[in-house]
Amino acid sequence: MTVAQNMGFALRNAGMSRADTRQRVLEVASMLELTELLDRKPSKLSGGQRQRVAMGRAIVRRPRVFCMDEPLSNLDAKLRVSTRSHISGLQRQLGTTTVYVTHDHVEAMTMGHRVAVLKDGVLQQVDTPRELYDNPVNTFVATFIGAPAMNLIEASVADGVARLSGLVIPVPRGAADRVLIGVRPESWDVVGGDAAASLGVRVEQVEELGFESFIYATPVAQDGWSSRTRRIVIRSDRHTTVGAGDSLSIARRIRRKCASSIVEPSRASVEQYRCYRGPDVIGQQPPEVLARCPRRPGRR
Repeated sequence: MTVAQNMGFALRNAGMSRADTRQRVLEVASMLELTELLDRKPSKLSGGQRQRVAMGRAIVRRPRVFCMDEPLSNLDAKLRVSTRSHISGLQRQLGTTTVYVTHDHVEAMTMGHRVAVLKDGVLQQVDTPRELYDNPVNTFVATFIGAPAMNLIEASVADGVARLSGLVIPVPRGAADRVLIGVRPESWDVVGGDAAASLGVRVEQVEELGFESFIYATPVAQDGWSSRTRRIVIRSDRHTTVGAGDSLSIARRIRRKCASSIVEPSRASVEQYRCYRGPDVIGQQPPEVLARCPRRPGRR
């Protein structure tokens, strides 16, 4: 079958006239920029074009809901970006509710109005992309959303603060003796070596991405660091001159709202945590419920 026949197949099966089918196929083909390809056979199409034909085949039926199951998984990286943008624009244009299944957090963050994060079939959190990024309810969501993932640093608590090497972070009253501190890569600042509450690190690797760089480092003082939290990722601008083997001092960026989370392991499961923002408790994960941390009163 040609592209036009493929797109109109369901309509013809439903008894629609040939003229009406042709008209609707032309409308959708124009929307998807497929008009010049209607007489081609599938074997003559690229991967991205085939994906648009598949979407057109669904759109001509004018459904109330679209369900897309990893539609971009077989496309190369460059084509995936352009097709992702095309699908988002199409959804806005049609206004049709769309359920989109993906294992790619970038697709979820850039395309979803609301995102449901599941692990082993269990719902972890449902929220807007921004809330998922700023206020993850547990370590799975925190490390799934964002690339590189949030730094999780295990630290001891004494006298109301978490201390690890030179890092000092206030914690809420009643926190456990050991906590996990979650800090996004962009929430670190490179500071002078004599800065208060700074952490000395040694650079292992620098990834240059053109518009930004990611610095992978380990703390100079290893005492007290668990093996799973011993590597730190720092996002820097593109003008960084840091290289492997260099030593730096870093500090948590306190001017950024929600720069880090402090999470305390619950007794029920190592994957369920109480979530804190600054000095105030904003929520607790009950053992039987996985839901988003409630907001503080007055917070928008």
